[in-house]
Amino acid sequence: MSQLRASDALLDPVETLGADIRALRKARGLTLSALAEKLGRSVGWLSQVERDISSPSIDDLREIAGMLDVSISSLFRSNMRGAEKGHVVREGSRRPIGSREVGLVEELLSPDLTDDFEVVHSTFEPSAILSKAVSRPTQELGFIVSGQLTLWIGPTKYELSQGDSFRIKGEAFRWENPHQDQCKVIWVIAPPIY
Repeated sequence: MSQLRASDALLDPVETLGADIRALRKARGLTLSALAEKLGRSVGWLSQVERDISSPSIDDLREIAGMLDVSISSLFRSNMRGAEKGHVVREGSRRPIGSREVGLVEELLSPDLTDDFEVVHSTFEPSAILSKAVSRPTQELGFIVSGQLTLWIGPTKYELSQGDSFRIKGEAFRWENPHQDQCKVIWVIAPPIY
């Protein structure tokens, strides 16, 4: 059985762009017609983009990313290889995603956004803070891989360390890394929101 290596041929990074746009649109509760209207485009055009029949321009992608509240870079896949497509994400090929909070770097560990959940790798830099609580229509599970994190779920404060895990079910939450080391967390989020 042959192994695929980083030197193997690359796939077209836009190959399933449409499926990711569709997943993000649905995760935000937007209909095809609602997003098309916000974009000033026809439902037919957006439907073709979501089915990878039409390719949007970079300007179109900027506008779509803005409407879906994601970075444009999160819509691109890089270094997906042959048989690895849909199965393997190499460390250097993770897509940046997330809220773009200062001191927080989030990368998609899932091959795409077409599943019922997504897996995210988050790095919280020292002094990083989300001071205003957020609430999302999701169920989330987090696992502290390294470091420490202070997490508030509702009014309750939790001090978390390596090996701890937590669950958030649509509740308001906020976080802070008041420590001198990075904190790395793996999140499982359903439905996908990034």
